[in-house]
Amino acid sequence: MAGTACSHEGLALLVGREVSAVSFVRDSVELHFDGMVLRALADPFGLYGCSGWRFPKGNALVVMRYYIGKVIDEYELLPDRFLAVDSGEHRFAVPLDPDSRKGPEAAHLVIPEDAIEGRQRALWIW
Repeated sequence: MAGTACSHEGLALLVGREVSAVSFVRDSVELHFDGMVLRALADPFGLYGCSGWRFPKGNALVVMRYYIGKVIDEYELLPDRFLAVDSGEHRFAVPLDPDSRKGPEAAHLVIPEDAIEGRQRALWIW
């Protein structure tokens, strides 16, 4: 669904949900929401309080674990620039620009069938 207005629908489903895990996978970083997964295929960046970070540099690995337990209160999607989820003053963002991508896709949002009552499984790709 990349590049469509429906791309916002997926991110909106994360509002009010708590980050239950941060996973470092071979070629991605994932935020888990008790079943739903926001997967960053491009190197994520963000703010934790007033401190900026960019994966995999510096203390990004340490800082990203602090997102566990935070509740998403808003999101931002600027096609071809970035997508972000926010919890208060904290932001987790994935660059969407072509130069930041390691392949054709920068991010996925995976919603399994049982994650939201009455909703079918869904996948958004940016």
